Amino acid sequence: MTLGAARWLLVVLAVVAFAVGLDNMSRPLANPDEGRYSEISREMSLSGDWVTPRLDGIKYFEKPPLQYWATAVAFEAFGYNEYAARLYVWLAAIATLALSVCTARRIWGVETAAGTALALAASPYFLALGGIVTLDMGLTLWTTFTTCAFLLAEHAHAARRPVAACNWMLTAWLGMALAMLSKGLIGIVFAGAAVFFHVVLSRDLSVLRRMRWLAGLAIFAAVAAPWFLLVSRANPEFARFFFIHEHFERFLTHEHRRVEPWWFFIPIVFAAFLPWAFALPGAVRQAWRAERGVEQQPLRVAVVWAGFIVLFFSASGSKLPAYILPAVPLLAMPVGRYLAQAPVGLLARYAAFSVPLGLVLFVAAYLAPGSSHEPWVQELNRAAQPFAYAAAACFTAGALAAAWLLRAGRRWTALTAVALASVLMVGALIEGYRVFSPRQSDRDAARLMAPYVKPATRLYSVKIYDQSLPFYLGRTLRLVDYGDEFETGIKSEPGINIERLEDFPADWLRPGDAVAIIQPGTFEELQRQALPMEVIHQDPKRVLVRKP
Repeated sequence: MTLGAARWLLVVLAVVAFAVGLDNMSRPLANPDEGRYSEISREMSLSGDWVTPRLDGIKYFEKPPLQYWATAVAFEAFGYNEYAARLYVWLAAIATLALSVCTARRIWGVETAAGTALALAASPYFLALGGIVTLDMGLTLWTTFTTCAFLLAEHAHAARRPVAACNWMLTAWLGMALAMLSKGLIGIVFAGAAVFFHVVLSRDLSVLRRMRWLAGLAIFAAVAAPWFLLVSRANPEFARFFFIHEHFERFLTHEHRRVEPWWFFIPIVFAAFLPWAFALPGAVRQAWRAERGVEQQPLRVAVVWAGFIVLFFSASGSKLPAYILPAVPLLAMPVGRYLAQAPVGLLARYAAFSVPLGLVLFVAAYLAPGSSHEPWVQELNRAAQPFAYAAAACFTAGALAAAWLLRAGRRWTALTAVALASVLMVGALIEGYRVFSPRQSDRDAARLMAPYVKPATRLYSVKIYDQSLPFYLGRTLRLVDYGDEFETGIKSEPGINIERLEDFPADWLRPGDAVAIIQPGTFEELQRQALPMEVIHQDPKRVLVRKP
């Protein structure tokens, strides 16, 4: 079956993906990242200070402000809600998909573009992160934007279209500036890697003469430099913390306690392309061989650049699963080309190989309730179990359908069916994750606290910081005996917190209403001191109290 004949199924896929995306956007904000980045944007919007980011009223310099700015604008336009909090990330995912597909269309043609779209749409990793408030999808958008513009500039040069080549190269400089405003120096590192690998693979230094250095650096400086200058002038402590601590110390040390083995990202790469993970090695081999000896080698550049990202973060002392997301869109191009060109019988076998993975998901769903010793988590796991079974069923059905359709020679119907099954699987996982909202989010906790919170009520967070609580309360809290990521901000503004737990009772007893969220063990300690506290709510994670 041709690509054109499968268009009706593509329409169904688009509609379902849109519906699942909207459903994901309504999910309660989870701790820590979703609450953290949404709250920074909320405080920026309310304060009108677009230079110095603050979290819970404390200076927060870990990341640049592009996503904060975009989300703050969304809050002002649409109100302080989950949809507005996730809007930038959702649009970044859609734009990343569009950029990858359009680049593939211009360089390799419509079938590779369609394969790229379906490879990304079938990726549960990409789909899920398109609805989670982290900075990784924004970084992915602008690194993809930069690299695609560079590849298109070189493609235009090879086609002897100098004006288009110049415009695309200047566009790449713009993308690099926006990548730096998204997550710092890594935006420059990744862009430089793309140029370096292109030079090495083509064995041609002439690309360096086509970089439009003067105009490009002017664009980069005009876009990226102003905020760094303004925030450094307003906050003398910024430069050392941001450039040294957040980049070099984070990369070279285990200070952030995100220690994982060197191979941590390898299974994540394969999981990112489920259920086509078994096709990934073949796609890489095909990309490498197909462009051997070709002057312009965008597929090979994409493969090596993606590999560089994985190796770069594998060498880091700090690892989180979302870090390698920027590698996925450009790696989807060789995968998409392979899915469009490989023999359907071979693809049928790859799809069949994925069926046992679906059975593994069924077993994991069955064992989930006993995976924790904490009764509350066991109860939540049991409540989420039907959605986990549904997700496993979607994945297995998609793999079986693909194998059957491919054996019948219906390539594009099979690829679209797999993408549709992946979207439905992610939708089921989203519904399952909602079950964990009482534990993972503070939306319900904020609703319980709200009747006791007046404009003059003092709010405390005692030896705990639940990132989404200030967002849902619409108020900042005073930290008690809690440092962690706030240490730099606290040092710059002494007295903004209560440093020691033993100083908290006197502040609690001051005249006026007071409400606190307390770490359970600390609550028991304060109870032994007979500190007057009336419990609003208590669960294994937190205790909410008011001053009677």
